[in-house]
Amino acid sequence: MLDVREVSNVTDYYVIVHGNSTPHIKALAEEVHVRLKKEGVRTHRTSGTAESAWIAMDYVDVVVHIFSRETREYYALQDLWSDAKPVPVGAGEG
Repeated sequence: MLDVREVSNVTDYYVIVHGNSTPHIKALAEEVHVRLKKEGVRTHRTSGTAESAWIAMDYVDVVVHIFSRETREYYALQDLWSDAKPVPVGAGEG
């Protein structure tokens, strides 16, 4: 996850992950959607499909990018936004 508030006026955070297969990418996107919907957070827009190897889910303040491993390496968004601050995730979660 990248904090892009100081380097972008598009969103506050990018979450960048990859799935290991088309079904995995689809499952990741569905899980993000379901969990955030339960929290009352609605997606503003979703682009791409698991079959295209890239799904972008726009929640206005947060944009979630789910790639295939190859597509993630090709686009290297984490390098494109190298001026952004990395945000540690997963620490202390059970």
